[in-house]
Amino acid sequence: MNILRLSFVAAALAGAALFAAPVWAHAFLDHAVPSVGSTSQGAPRQLVLSFTQNIVPAFSGVSLTSPAGASVPTGKVVVAPSDPATLQVSIGRTLSPGTYVVHWHVVSVDTHHTSGSYKFTIAP
Repeated sequence: MNILRLSFVAAALAGAALFAAPVWAHAFLDHAVPSVGSTSQGAPRQLVLSFTQNIVPAFSGVSLTSPAGASVPTGKVVVAPSDPATLQVSIGRTLSPGTYVVHWHVVSVDTHHTSGSYKFTIAP
């Protein structure tokens, strides 16, 4: 009876491992410039978002929202030449003090889609 129970538990764990493996394949935000939750004295000229996997730029995007909730103009999202897991986007104007929200969505090279957002603040 104990062998049967042990076999069932082993099979259940093996099955859970097989189904959990694809979850590890998603690209998640690893770090960014400006940093998540940071406060800086100067306004950034671009956003740099680095992910845990290489990104497909054609299916990925970054947008920026002002403290008033308006969309801030940005350039085209590009993959960093030296790192296919990093997206870069120029900011279309000088940012004034306040808290901004970066919204991102990416598709990793293994076709998994993830999205998220974070805030950074520019001090007066």
